[in-house]
Amino acid sequence: IKAPHLTGLAFKLFVWIVEAPIIGSLILKKQNPLLRNTVIPEAPMFKPEYPQEPEPGVVALDEDGKPEDRVEVALKCLPQYDPFRYWKIRDYAYAYRSTPSVVAEHIISVIEEPPQPLLISFNPEEVRNQAAASTKRFEEGNPLSILDGIFVAIKDDIDCFPHPSKGGTTWMHEVRTVKKDAVSVSRLRSCGVIFVGKANMHELGMGTTGNNSNYGTARNPHAPERYTGGSSSGPAAIVASGLCSAALGTDGGGSIRIPSSLCGVVGLKTTYGRTDIGGSLCDAGTVEIIGPIASTVEDVMLVYSAILGTSLADRISLNPVPNLSFLGSLRLGKYTAWFNDVYSTDISDKCEDALNLLEIVIPELHEMRTAHLVSIGSERLSYDTRTSMALFRSFSASDYVAAQCLRRRIMYHHMEIFKKVDVIVTPTTGMTAPIIPLSALKDGETDMQVTGYLMRFVIAGNLLGLPAISIPVGYDKQGLPIGLQLIGRPWGEASILRLALAIEELNRPASFFDVL
Repeated sequence: IKAPHLTGLAFKLFVWIVEAPIIGSLILKKQNPLLRNTVIPEAPMFKPEYPQEPEPGVVALDEDGKPEDRVEVALKCLPQYDPFRYWKIRDYAYAYRSTPSVVAEHIISVIEEPPQPLLISFNPEEVRNQAAASTKRFEEGNPLSILDGIFVAIKDDIDCFPHPSKGGTTWMHEVRTVKKDAVSVSRLRSCGVIFVGKANMHELGMGTTGNNSNYGTARNPHAPERYTGGSSSGPAAIVASGLCSAALGTDGGGSIRIPSSLCGVVGLKTTYGRTDIGGSLCDAGTVEIIGPIASTVEDVMLVYSAILGTSLADRISLNPVPNLSFLGSLRLGKYTAWFNDVYSTDISDKCEDALNLLEIVIPELHEMRTAHLVSIGSERLSYDTRTSMALFRSFSASDYVAAQCLRRRIMYHHMEIFKKVDVIVTPTTGMTAPIIPLSALKDGETDMQVTGYLMRFVIAGNLLGLPAISIPVGYDKQGLPIGLQLIGRPWGEASILRLALAIEELNRPASFFDVL
């Protein structure tokens, strides 16, 4: 997408022009022809389609069973307990006797200290009430699961009653009322999780930096002058800072993996249909999922085991969970020209050092990005935001159908690749955390070059519905986290989680709160 980097008054003027009837649409269509006059022989595929092929060496879970039972099975699959640089969920569970309320006060005191716009909706009394209930269960010797008393943040586009879901806007809660938890939140609540509130995000998920001029922009705990990445900015930042063991985010274009990479934590984008997206603002799309962000791979595993399982009306998976005690042999592939398409070679060098990789070729990368852009944009036109929406309104119905034809074509290419390798490996992002321009804090900004680098490697997971995980593998010369992305075949969460567990490398950031 061709567009200048703009902030402040120039940005306001640009928004006014592209939103103007007729002239704005003409400008966008001329500069960004996208799929105009493109002939694609394949039939359209309006949502990801692929067969269920269970992985070998995994433990299958009953998606109709209780979430706390699935968590208990997943707990038995984890490696031997070993304290980590971050406090893990198991650290909290082993430390708790009657202390969730004590830890809650530590967290509340930090969140109430300004200025940290990590949460959009926060009610300290609600947190205290949840913590008191958990404390009582521990005192009675009846915790609900290993997740009982664990503090979790929920992205502001996922329903968590009684909080409103604003999607980072100032108005969404006025036209959409939250009456109950989203399905994934309800499953976590049944495990005893304590919800701290609704985490900050890029407005309506329409950006990759995490900038939010409505509630303040969440800062990267590793470097407060830099972006967290987005759109799940608050969830990644609150986990990286040590305030929560985990968070739930949504991912329609890298929105879990990008901030996880920039903040040095772990983020899982599941196979499309693996988790129930009901009760979120993006529950009608074909590229979005709800997934976990956590400080470690094993914590991602525990949260994932609690939330997995789609609705009965849309049952398309068996939902296996990996047995992490055995890694086995995996074939890992990289496409060098794509792998090295980064802002700084610090990123590609660090990612290549992590693994031995087989060479592969992934055709039509540009077409894949275009098809994703048209798909996610067309499916979100019910909202009226600004520059992104002005671009999306320029898409025609024929653009959308052409994008779905490309989806089928590109799916075929990837399925052929997965006959040769088990996992495709890339950097998660093409750059580390960008600096926040001071002029962008009040009114936002548009910087498509930064967006391009941040989204460089994440699109396949969304357009094709493939599982992908971002894990920290080190730092660049400026001390900023670098993420490695593992992309699996459909339903291949087991393989990427097993591999991620073997190679993750985490260090606490400078801004870290030891609430335990």
